[in-house]
Amino acid sequence: MTLNKATRVLVTLLASVALLWTSGQAVADDHSAAATTVTYDASGAEEFVDAVHAGAAVWNETVVNVRLEPADPGQSANVEIVADDGWPRALVTSLGNGTIWMGRQAVDEGHDTTRIAAHELGHILGLPDVKPGPCSSLMSGASAGPDCTNPYPNAEETADVESAFGGASDVPAQLVLHRD
Repeated sequence: MTLNKATRVLVTLLASVALLWTSGQAVADDHSAAATTVTYDASGAEEFVDAVHAGAAVWNETVVNVRLEPADPGQSANVEIVADDGWPRALVTSLGNGTIWMGRQAVDEGHDTTRIAAHELGHILGLPDVKPGPCSSLMSGASAGPDCTNPYPNAEETADVESAFGGASDVPAQLVLHRD
């Protein structure tokens, strides 16, 4: 079968577009595969379960090098999240691992539950408290006051998490208790 010049040009063009499209897909797939997945178990978070999921969604919207995902039932999770009557806090055992207590004391004082969850997850992702701090800093925690409902990390906090998970194998294990 002999193709005229116009048909050959069209076939070449379509093949090139197909190649570019599949190359773009491969890059997108490689990018998502590069993210570290940190699983969490919110089964003990009681009335804070929705806030925990919302706080994880904030991080998933904000960073690309790490994904926070609920652990499958029966699966061991990187992060255990429980409710108690104390102040919210996180015990970080290593980057991406630890325990979060969603304390009712801060909620009783008027603090936003999604901000609390995102803040405590920020500790698990390697961020320290920033105190005192403005509402625009997620890691300012309670020092921003109970009227602050911003659950989003600022650009510096986001960059720090991206950096930590871009080279996660270089981050030493740590055992740190953060009480907000």
